[in-house]
Amino acid sequence: MATIVSRSKWHTINSFKQHTALEVHNPEGGEDKISNLHDSILLHILSYLPTRDVVGTCILSTRWKNLWTCVENIDFDDSFLYSSRVFGYPMKVTSFMHFFHRFLQLREESDIKKFRLSCRVCFSASHVCSWLSTVIRHNVQDLDLCLFVEEPFMLPQCVFSCKTLTSLKLEMNCVLELPTSTGFPFLKTLHLCLVTFRDDSSTQRLLSSCPMLRVLAILDCEWMNLKQVAISISSLKSLIIDDLPFFGSTDDLNGCKIKIDAANLTFLKYSGYLSNEICLYNLSSSVNASIHIPILYEKRNQIAFRAVKLFRGLHKISSARISSRAIESLFIADIEKDRLPIFYNLTHLELSMELENHSIGPLKELLQCLPKLQLLHFSEGLDPCMHLCEGDWNLRSVPPCFLSSLKTVKYSNFHGNDTEISFLRNLLEIALVLEKLNIVCSKRLFGDLKKQKEVEDQLRSRLGGSVSCAIKFM
Repeated sequence: MATIVSRSKWHTINSFKQHTALEVHNPEGGEDKISNLHDSILLHILSYLPTRDVVGTCILSTRWKNLWTCVENIDFDDSFLYSSRVFGYPMKVTSFMHFFHRFLQLREESDIKKFRLSCRVCFSASHVCSWLSTVIRHNVQDLDLCLFVEEPFMLPQCVFSCKTLTSLKLEMNCVLELPTSTGFPFLKTLHLCLVTFRDDSSTQRLLSSCPMLRVLAILDCEWMNLKQVAISISSLKSLIIDDLPFFGSTDDLNGCKIKIDAANLTFLKYSGYLSNEICLYNLSSSVNASIHIPILYEKRNQIAFRAVKLFRGLHKISSARISSRAIESLFIADIEKDRLPIFYNLTHLELSMELENHSIGPLKELLQCLPKLQLLHFSEGLDPCMHLCEGDWNLRSVPPCFLSSLKTVKYSNFHGNDTEISFLRNLLEIALVLEKLNIVCSKRLFGDLKKQKEVEDQLRSRLGGSVSCAIKFM
């Protein structure tokens, strides 16, 4: 029986050998030091290779013949079928399926730690389900699936009741069909990408079946079938919702209501047009938020109301990374001005996009709401097309933070043009307690020490109350 298995194993390997790039190469004829390493070390090295290359190591020597059957990390990607010119498409698909099937049959009974599969389901949905069922039986902990679907497809039920999973990443361009019962008692990371949520009840059931979840990412998913869903997970530390890109009509902004109640959250990232209404509850001051909201001008008032509601839920945060578009959405002219709260805990603010002329006014308004701000970072600098006069940055009412708390300003992507210099000179004049101005130069300016000295001299002529401010080029 052992002989039969051995022959079958070698048949599988030889049929796929031409897809591997591994060779025995020892030009000196000396000692093979790698093969003398302990199995645990070799298996650790193999865990970083694509699985088809891992199997290919069996031809190196007798020492390597069966080592591949014990590898804990499995990575299968059918993309090479479409780049390789060997054989025709049907034969390549058959070869891939046969190899994968035999691989799962012949490997040792040891547990699988991490399993990644990226393939087109169209060639055999039943094979994909069979493979996943086999992997689940091996007590997989990390499951990463990228499945390209052309017709309705349902993952096997065992995926949604796997007790050993700690990480599940699912990218699948179809409706997410869920069984009536789901349970992930030890799941800590859940990534959902491109899926379409079927209805409120099944989506809520999924989100409520992960009592130990720490990281949740929902990326480019379709919410159109939902009316209301709650993300209420006490263990949650990181939440990412990315609703970009937007391909629908502006009528699709009705969306659903997403209630987020996560008292232990430390990181929140939202990117999107607020096609869904985001309601935040019980966020602590330890949250670091990253917000980007492009403006659809046909729906700017509706987006503005939702943006304000989102930021009201962030009123306790201590650190934020906000795009200039998101700031603009907070101060649409048609909305009354006194709607934003005061952010008493926010000490660090990073602007994640280039500042443009029409962003200056909204930024001034926002700074009035940040009385304790200590660090202000212009991470992308100014728009190259921006034309700024010195009077443009003069504030009718200087923000309280400029008078009492703003200690550090960081300006990145600095080119040394007149607009940037004028902008920073005006800022230095009104930031009375500023201690540090850190300027990160562009590649062109980085080595030009003479230009840096000229810029520094121009800036120091307008230090205002911050006569001791240190200007540093980085």
